Amino acid sequence: MNIKPRWMCRVVASTCWLLAAWLLVCWGSQLRADEQAAEQRVLRAGAATSNITPFIGENIVGGFSPAPSKNIHDELQARCLVLDDGKTRLAIVVCDNLHISREICDEAKRLAHAATGLAIDHILLAATHTHSGPSAGGNPIPEAEGAYSKLLVRRISDGLVRAMSHLEPARIGWGVGSVPGQVFNRRWRMKSLTHLGNPFGGVDQVRMNPPAGSPDLLEPAGPTDPEVAFLSVQAKDGRPIALLANYSLHYVGGVGGADNSADYFAVFADRIQQLLNADRLDPPFVGIMSNGTSGDINNINFRNPRGRQPPYEQMRRVADEVAAEVLRVQQTIKFHDWVPLGIVQRELKLATRRPSAELIERAKKLVSGELKPVHKLDEAYARRTLAMAEGPAEVTIVLQALRIGDVGIATSPFETFAETGLEIKARSPWHPTFTIELANGSYGYLPTPEQHRLGGYETWLGTNRVEEQASRKITDLLLSMLDELKRADKDAGK
Repeated sequence: MNIKPRWMCRVVASTCWLLAAWLLVCWGSQLRADEQAAEQRVLRAGAATSNITPFIGENIVGGFSPAPSKNIHDELQARCLVLDDGKTRLAIVVCDNLHISREICDEAKRLAHAATGLAIDHILLAATHTHSGPSAGGNPIPEAEGAYSKLLVRRISDGLVRAMSHLEPARIGWGVGSVPGQVFNRRWRMKSLTHLGNPFGGVDQVRMNPPAGSPDLLEPAGPTDPEVAFLSVQAKDGRPIALLANYSLHYVGGVGGADNSADYFAVFADRIQQLLNADRLDPPFVGIMSNGTSGDINNINFRNPRGRQPPYEQMRRVADEVAAEVLRVQQTIKFHDWVPLGIVQRELKLATRRPSAELIERAKKLVSGELKPVHKLDEAYARRTLAMAEGPAEVTIVLQALRIGDVGIATSPFETFAETGLEIKARSPWHPTFTIELANGSYGYLPTPEQHRLGGYETWLGTNRVEEQASRKITDLLLSMLDELKRADKDAGK
């Protein structure tokens, strides 16, 4: 039997006690270090607006026939929000504009980076798609280009400079409400195909914006997304700094004559400011409404049409209802003194649609007058067909995925169908998740492959410019990027 001497036992016991004491000290030191690190984590936020209103007389580009503006009903703005968690700094800019091309987005980001140091790939820049304002690219009408684009680039950069100068310790919360009564799918299956001819000599299976109340209505061709998601940012003392919302409604319209207007997006910003008692603050509060996936959604109830209303009345009704729902939900949410931020950016190449030889020949005859138009848009789409034939064989788009706390944000540089946004929400690892469309560029409509088979305005060559599988490729890549942010979050927690 091997019996250890008493002195050896005492040495072992003393060593164990010393080791335990040392581990306890280390553990306590680590706890204190973790607590101090947590106390030192500061979320900072800053927001600002920058006036991007064009001069009176510049074209309003919202339809097939641009017309010069005669009045400015409300000033157009670039609404900027900058967030910084101590490691990651990102910016979201939403502009009151119909479209902004990738080239102009890139130049605005480059200028902002030079002025502020903000990383170019950490800036999300989107248009609201107001139809009562100008365009800065993404539209085939040359009158929309030129001097205004230069103004827009500089004013976006100025807005980010101002937002950066307003950075201060902040807290943030988020929520999701529902406003189902203001969103309607505008693509309809009809009982008769009589009025479904298209400007390519074919017949569609659905009609965009059919006569409201028509007995020929059968059913909508797709869903709607009634959610209104939002991020609310406050100073440490509770003073409102900014609120960013997202709602999948194309635009409202109903302006007075040839007016420049930011549509319901701006009315929401003003109304939420009133509801939050955020008037006349220093720095000023910034309300922001971004456009969700609304390429096939508008504000017309085709089953039960409303009567005529005074200019701007419907904008106010929509904005008031959405703002009231945001306020209701905000009263129930939790605000966080610090949340982690993340952003991933990728580029994706997509093939462009190419017209057939028969379509090109038909388009040439329509433009030359050799062929008499049958559809009212025959000549307009003949010109678009020829432009597509001469255009590039592919485009490279920018996609971004963001996480702000538990919120996921995806981007799309298209007028994206609601069903695509709903799929991203359902499959995202972040809850809630929403998509900001017409972000970092503008490439027309993005129907799903199933909607392509139905035809209709949004699928026409020239209205839609990229391959029919584009929505699938974009959705898959965005979900992969959101998953990447989730994996990074789990790795950071290990």
